[in-house]
Amino acid sequence: MFPVIFEIGPLKIHSFGLMVMMAFLGGGWMVTRELRRRGIVPDHLDGYPLLALVGGIVGARIYYLLEHTGSLRADFFGTLFGGAGLTWYGGALGGAIAVLLWAHRKGQSKLEMCDAFAPGLAAAYGIGRIGCQLAGDGDYGPPSDAPWAMAYPHGVVATTVAVHPTPIYEILMMIPVVGLLWWLRTRVQGAGRLFGVYLVLVGAERWIAEIYRVRPEKTLGMSTAQWTSLGAIALGILFYLLLAKRPATKA
Repeated sequence: MFPVIFEIGPLKIHSFGLMVMMAFLGGGWMVTRELRRRGIVPDHLDGYPLLALVGGIVGARIYYLLEHTGSLRADFFGTLFGGAGLTWYGGALGGAIAVLLWAHRKGQSKLEMCDAFAPGLAAAYGIGRIGCQLAGDGDYGPPSDAPWAMAYPHGVVATTVAVHPTPIYEILMMIPVVGLLWWLRTRVQGAGRLFGVYLVLVGAERWIAEIYRVRPEKTLGMSTAQWTSLGAIALGILFYLLLAKRPATKA
């Protein structure tokens, strides 16, 4: 593992931070291209991906703190300002709130905006998981004797035991998800329905990934992320079914 890929004196380039930047650039390029294709060209077009990034980081941090209230009570400032703790569902919610508020202010269709972001969001998530794998940040799974199991002896959350490389599983699952969303973006009719497909696909992907992740806290046999995933899937189905009669998006 390579938590730090470049270091000169006090200057350190962390692999996770580098991949977050790559996720922003790659996902942002896809979003900007899709916004233009759909004719959504407000002032400061390139600001939407940046808003999603800032809102996503804030939301991810808040979600993490809500999940770790015990640590927050034990060490308030250490947990609040610590380096760990960016949760995907919180990031998705925070980014969505920031973008939709700005879209509302600019008079843009919020459903159309959701559709435009869907492929780029999926791509950014997959790229971000490369950072998790390189950093060995604890997103791996339980011990395994599978031929592809690996240890993370130099990871941020180190382990010398061979475990399921869950970030790799997620990267592999997200490749067809991104490809399918990119293909469907010109084919799914009805504003908001593509975003519904996105919610179903990423919800299913995350639910499966949680099977191979160490999560001791469970409710009725499922982790918090799995329950949230089911909520995302249900919401995606509602989006797809209820928005069928909405005006079709531009192809």
